[in-house]
This record gives sequence, C-alpha cells and structure tokens, in this order.
Amino acid sequence: MTDARPGRPVVTLGETMALVRTTELGSLRHASGLALGIGGAESNVAIGLGRLGVSASWLGRVGDDSLGARVVREIRAEGLDVRGIVDAGAPTGLMVKERPSASSTAVHYYRSGSAGSRLSPEDLPAGWVEEAALLHVTGITPLLSESARASVRGAVDRARAGGVAVSFDVNYRSALASPEAAGPVFREIAEHAGVVFGGVEELGLLFPQTDAETAARRLLEAGCTEVVLKRGAEGATVYTITGAVESPGFVVDVVDTVGAGDAFVAGYLSATLDGLDVPERLRRANACGALACTSPGDWESAPTLRDVERFLSGGDSDPVRR
Repeated sequence: MTDARPGRPVVTLGETMALVRTTELGSLRHASGLALGIGGAESNVAIGLGRLGVSASWLGRVGDDSLGARVVREIRAEGLDVRGIVDAGAPTGLMVKERPSASSTAVHYYRSGSAGSRLSPEDLPAGWVEEAALLHVTGITPLLSESARASVRGAVDRARAGGVAVSFDVNYRSALASPEAAGPVFREIAEHAGVVFGGVEELGLLFPQTDAETAARRLLEAGCTEVVLKRGAEGATVYTITGAVESPGFVVDVVDTVGAGDAFVAGYLSATLDGLDVPERLRRANACGALACTSPGDWESAPTLRDVERFLSGGDSDPVRR
C-alpha cells in the first residue's frame, strides 16, 4: 500500500442508515422491544478508526428527516469530521435487525430510492480526497446506484492521481446485486486499490472459478500490495508478493457479529498507519473484530486502543472491572 501521509485523515464515503433492532431473541413477528440506532459499513470503519486514535472523515447523503439528523449527530459525536449532505428529495435509509435465535441474526434493508443511494461525484468537495492519508471504500456503495458507483470510481481515481493510498473492503451484499453483476464492479475497484479485504467467498467473486488464494495472487499481479483474507473466528491471512502471513482469531462469547468485519478493517488500517508490521496488524485487527462481537450494535463495541491492549494482555479475564 502507498505510504500514508502522517497527520492527515482517513476519508470514506457511503450510506449510513437508521438501524432498528430487536432487544430480545425471536422473530420480528412477536418482538415487543426495539432499539433505535445507526449503522453503515463505511461509518463503522471511520468510527472504529477514531476510537483507535486515527483522524477520520465520513461523507454521505441523508434525508431531510429526523433519522438523517440522528445519523449525522451520532457520527459527529464520535469526534469525526462529518460531511453529511442533506437531501430533501429522498428519505434516510432504514436497516432492521432481528435475532431469530441465539446463534443467528437476520438483517433487512429498506434503502431503495434512499438519500444515500443518490450520492454523486459532485458531492465530493475539492481536496477532500487529495488531502487524505488514505481513502477507504467498500463494495456496498457502488451497488446502490449508477451515481453512487461513479462517486466511488471518481474518488478512487482522484486518490490514485494524488498519491493517496486506497483501501477496499468487498463487503458483498447479495440483496443489492447478483454475484455475476457484482463481481466485475468489485474487480475493477480492487485492481486499483493498494489493500483489499474480503472473505473467502467475496474474493472468489472477483475471479469466478478460482479459490481465495488464487484470487489474491491475481490481485497482487494486478498491482495490489496487500490482500487480506478475513476468516472470522478462524483469524485472517495477508497475502503479499513476498508470501502469506496467517494469524489466528480469538475466542469470545458472541452476542452480535454484525459490524465485526468493519472493526477488523479499522484495526488493520490503524495498525498500518501506526507503522506496525503485518503480524501485529493482524493481531490488532483480529482483536478488534472479536471485541466487536461482544455486545449488540454495528459499531458500539468498536474498541479503543486501551480496550485492545487490555484484551491482548488478558486483562478482561475478570468480569468485574474495579
């Protein structure tokens, strides 16, 4: 990955939605308790970076409604630079989460025609990308609409022209596009990124009929410097031109896995910006992903550096902190 510029923010763009989740196990058919929050992959990563001591900036569209105001307020409250564009012509998107059982989570999206899907290249201010330490994008935003796709492509092009490092998390959402439609979109972005994150099946989308390792090698041949294979609780592997580095995951009592991948990415990128080597990046990233699974919400459990250090040192073995 291109050397990041010290003291400058990581910038990211995408849709953050209002989030409604059940507060008890069981189907939405019978849920009596609901909690309101926000969630979005890109803002989750930005919040995670902020908690780990990295300056971050999020840009996206929200509706001219109470939910949009909540999105902007919540992200800004985390100390981030927020570029919330209020769109009076469309509503803020909505995500609904239920836990049918203790071991499963179902997520439902109500985002068709949302303000976030109307993101356009003109929304990105001059210098915002060019003055960043790093640009982080995901595969979610380019599948929302043609204008959102153009926004991501334009941001990546501007970053590369300005010598800004680019990070891309595939983060495939089957509700947005079929694998056949999504694969070429993802591959185009991935081949222009310095570091690419993805699960086993997600990397396979980029090059159909290949396994994850082969896909990683092809990305490296195309110019990527690092491909990070996320394996969840099993850990992660980083592929570079010099070989592969593996790191095991951590065993925790899982409450909610949604957002764990975003916490992992924030951990890895923060460690990269802190100048840590690949094994230490993976160790921090795996710790962040594990900690994010320990309570409900998309980003609420994103850890601070102190949390990570305590976790890695075994300091959380006592359930009562005195």
